[in-house]
Amino acid sequence: MNIWQFQHMLSRRLQKWAIVSIGSGLLMRFGSPFYKGIGAQFIGWGAINAAIALFGRNSADNRAADIPNPGLLSVKEKETSNLRKLLMVNAGLDVLYVLFGLRMARRDKGDGVRRGNGLGIVIQGAFLLIFDLLHASGLPDPED
Repeated sequence: MNIWQFQHMLSRRLQKWAIVSIGSGLLMRFGSPFYKGIGAQFIGWGAINAAIALFGRNSADNRAADIPNPGLLSVKEKETSNLRKLLMVNAGLDVLYVLFGLRMARRDKGDGVRRGNGLGIVIQGAFLLIFDLLHASGLPDPED
């Protein structure tokens, strides 16, 4: 698998997570205030992840189309390095999301909504942290 195929796979996987998040979030909206809070976060994060997946795929396609020879080793090395940096920056942000979600959940005022919202952020952030780290460590060798 080359870097261009990897980016398509990455976008597809993020898109699938977005669909699962939105679908489960919609179902949770019928539950208690706690689950409504989680559901709201799943819907919001799912929509953002869907947009990121679409943008990422289109951006990779446009870069590959604009480069005279996207199969050159130097091009693949640069693309791989850039994607690794992006995934690692995102992983750092994911840690902040988890910490923010934990803080929010702890400040619940008793009805469970804030705790649900906080837990929803923790779940989404934790998934994205694992997602980003696994993909950063699994980037294809540019020489392939």
